[in-house]
Amino acid sequence: MEKRIYIIGAGFAGQTIADDIKRKKIFGKVNAFLDDDKALIGTSIDGIPVLGPISSVTSILNNSDNDEAIIAIPSAPVERIREIYGILQQNKFKHIKILPGISQVINGTAHFVQTREIDPLDILGRTPIAISLKESLYYLRGKRVLITGAGGSIGSELSRQLLSGGAERLYLFGHGENSICQIFRELKVLQAEGVGEKATIVPIIGDMRDREYVDYIIKQTKCNVIFHCAAYKHVPMMEENQVAAIENNVFGTKNLLDAALTHKVDRFVLISTDKAVEPVSVYGVSKMLCEKMVLAAAKKAEADGNKQAIMFVRFGNVLGSRGSILPLFQNQIKTGGPLTVTDEKMERFFMTIPEACSLVLQTGGVGENGKSYLLDMGEPIKIIELAEQIIKFSGLEPYKDIDIKVVGARKGERLVEPLWLKEENPTPTKYQKILQLDNKEYTAQRLDTLLEKLYPICYYTNGREQDFRNRELLLKLLCDDCESLKKFYEEIKSDGQRRTDLL
Repeated sequence: MEKRIYIIGAGFAGQTIADDIKRKKIFGKVNAFLDDDKALIGTSIDGIPVLGPISSVTSILNNSDNDEAIIAIPSAPVERIREIYGILQQNKFKHIKILPGISQVINGTAHFVQTREIDPLDILGRTPIAISLKESLYYLRGKRVLITGAGGSIGSELSRQLLSGGAERLYLFGHGENSICQIFRELKVLQAEGVGEKATIVPIIGDMRDREYVDYIIKQTKCNVIFHCAAYKHVPMMEENQVAAIENNVFGTKNLLDAALTHKVDRFVLISTDKAVEPVSVYGVSKMLCEKMVLAAAKKAEADGNKQAIMFVRFGNVLGSRGSILPLFQNQIKTGGPLTVTDEKMERFFMTIPEACSLVLQTGGVGENGKSYLLDMGEPIKIIELAEQIIKFSGLEPYKDIDIKVVGARKGERLVEPLWLKEENPTPTKYQKILQLDNKEYTAQRLDTLLEKLYPICYYTNGREQDFRNRELLLKLLCDDCESLKKFYEEIKSDGQRRTDLL
């Protein structure tokens, strides 16, 4: 039996998708548009009837298990998407897709290939702001752009959005062969389906810890812009592998910055995190040091008379990233639960990956050399409430079908993650949801001395063999330099155990 498709939204996006399906004849047949617009209800578009309103008409559809609904209203707020999803669920639609409200769609293009299975990201949190990528990415037209960590959650979404930027080349840099292969193939499919503009896409497998290789790549690619997303970022995992966190995050970033300075890369944008603020984990310290190195590199560029723009953009958690709580909750639901929450009071700031990436790309164009930027994350969300919403999204009832268990905070976690230091004094810019911070720099001597001491711990050095991979020495050096980390470990030690109220 041929699959019947119902498109929710008879506007331009819905019509474009219907044309796509009709032309290719492989996805099924569009049976009807569903819409609330009284001027459209009862009419037909290219032979496809428009039925409505959505809330009442779905109950009379004789849909089968094979039928599919596609929500094609990219400008709809989260509340409306949540409402439509609930209606479709109630009326037994088992296959629900969505055309995400991404900037490429808002700019006037929509393709069936951009639709995907709806997930909790589409109905949780706030409504993302709409940014015209074609306008905000004008600075990348004809440029060569390198994305580190291009196979990760942030890097891959940056890559998708960069298709609309008119860049000459996109270099996808990462050490994970499978993830780079996956995003490379995805971008090629998107291009083949008419998404974005023409750009040569080049996958590069490599490790940013390799100083000579990084310098070689930056020199050979002649890249104009670097978006540095690559990092080890799972906090508990990095607490178990503290030397690796510093080796990869700190010295990998230093290699990139040094190469960018040497070869005069026009723009360098570091993706940073709220965990860099008064850090209580080695991962957090590693990202704080990355911020300090960016500010130092910007000063050097200015002193050398180079017209470069080196900056960092800091933000909180993004919903759905590999290091976030959402994939964990989804896997726990698949196994029947319980969902594990570390503390009933724990809360985080959340933003969707597409919105964060759009703002990062905009900041990369308007940001100035040596400036620090912070994305406005809105209001924090309690993790336990997030767990309850995800259970409901799955058509289940919290504490009845799926339990939620409080298990206590893990090492390196806090109940609340601050987004800035008081002395950083975030102030609005003329760009919505982009704030500027007052820089809190390290002196060149303090930074250089610390890096010199950390180097033989991360890299085998003749005459310093006893320091290589010395975790105790690493932690001592970091605690001596970072008061918040020192205080955190002292409190744990004095208690003789890990106490959640200290986190």
